[in-house]
Amino acid sequence: MVEETGRLARWTTRRWLRVGVSAALAVLAVLGALGIWSLDRNTTITRQLVDTRSPALVNAVRLEAALVNQETGVRGYGLAGQKDFLTPYTEGLANEKTALERLRPLVRGDEQASADLAEVENAAEAWQRTIARPIAGAPADEAVRLATQRADAGKRSFDALRKATTRQQDHLRDARLAAGDRLNRSIALRNWVFAAAAVLIVVLAALVFEGLRRGITDPLTRLSDDARMVARGDFEHPITPTGPADLRQLAGDVEAMRRRLADELAFAERARQLLDEQSAELKRSNAELEQFAYVASHDLQEPLRKVSSFTQLLQRRYGGQLDDRADQYIGFAVDGANRMQTLINDLLAFSRVGRIHNEHSTVDLDAVVDRTLDSLSVAIEESGTEITRDPLPTVVGDTTQLGMLWQNLVSNAMKFRRPDVPPRIHLEAVREGDLWHFAVTDNGIGIDPEFAERVFVIFQRLHTKDAYPGNGIGLAMCKKIVEFHGGTIGVDPAHTPGTRITFTLPAPVPADADAGGDSTGEPRA
Repeated sequence: MVEETGRLARWTTRRWLRVGVSAALAVLAVLGALGIWSLDRNTTITRQLVDTRSPALVNAVRLEAALVNQETGVRGYGLAGQKDFLTPYTEGLANEKTALERLRPLVRGDEQASADLAEVENAAEAWQRTIARPIAGAPADEAVRLATQRADAGKRSFDALRKATTRQQDHLRDARLAAGDRLNRSIALRNWVFAAAAVLIVVLAALVFEGLRRGITDPLTRLSDDARMVARGDFEHPITPTGPADLRQLAGDVEAMRRRLADELAFAERARQLLDEQSAELKRSNAELEQFAYVASHDLQEPLRKVSSFTQLLQRRYGGQLDDRADQYIGFAVDGANRMQTLINDLLAFSRVGRIHNEHSTVDLDAVVDRTLDSLSVAIEESGTEITRDPLPTVVGDTTQLGMLWQNLVSNAMKFRRPDVPPRIHLEAVREGDLWHFAVTDNGIGIDPEFAERVFVIFQRLHTKDAYPGNGIGLAMCKKIVEFHGGTIGVDPAHTPGTRITFTLPAPVPADADAGGDSTGEPRA
């Protein structure tokens, strides 16, 4: 019993439906066969009653009537000796022939009816041979004499015939009554069969409905309710597997998904808590960094200025009065103080990116580059730099930071030039989709591909300060500005000779018809 229950528990919905439909079809087939059998039986009995039993009885009565008419005509002719009295006899012979022709096929196959008909025919033949035909065929005087002589024999012969026809009709009547009884029983059986079929169909429909409810509808409803509770946020609500094997498997999969979601949510909650802690720590660190920036911009600048001022004063007053070593030491101190002051200023500028200057607005890059080149005009003139550029678009960003970006890129392009070769710088701008692609191309000393990432790291220098001045902050600041504006920056390794710095900035969202610029982000002419 346990084994059987376990086997049923492994049945899937498809198998239950297949077995249920097969059983229902088998029951319906049996009911249909019973209904067809009962209808066929009822039809057969009805056909036998209508086509055989009733016509046989009717023709037997007609046969008897034909024989009675013959006896009436013969008897009248035997008494009166007039030929007109033979008319019933003549008609009776014709009716007898017709009744026999109809009756013989109807009783064929029925021994009792065939025997009764044979007995009637024999009795009729005996009466007609000894009485009817001799009297009907004799002249009038002779007919009267024969009728008188054979009156008793004729009466006995016709009485025997009457008894034979009576027995025949009784048997046919009994057969018809029996057929009627069978028909009534067949009709009752048919009604019972169809009533039972209707009851079984109703019971079968109820069983199918109940089976679907228990096996499919209720498990699916329960699974849907559980899944809905989980979807509403109750991730601790368990999914209970019920129903056939495949529905239990589905519920198990949903339960596994719920557990995984619960685990993921728990992990996400722990990660959020950790992120909140890190955010608090980052706020604290930023506050300390702001404090450091304040100290660097105020507390460190003042003593550094004093050191720089006094070392420069020593250099002016005592320069040439001491020995060469002393002059060298004083020069080192002045240079160190100046570089320290420059480094502090650069660090302050690097730390302010995205923190101090953070006012996004529409920025005309053509105007920004004009101001940048104007501030670098002296260096451009002294180095003999030739600068060309494409029309630059309008973007959304911080004007100060974008100015620092272009100033650092152009300054680097002029600074890292080849000896005795005038710098040639070209500024490019091309739009691709939602991004503007910019490039600053020069004919300088170039950057080896292996250092393409390193140049954007703060304080990473590829040359000594004697060869090229600077603190190694310029490209790091450019990267920070570009990434703060949602773009990317890098070195084009395929460009030679010289260097090609490329970066992207998001294109502004297309404005409505009343906006000041067109959909490309470029200012209107």
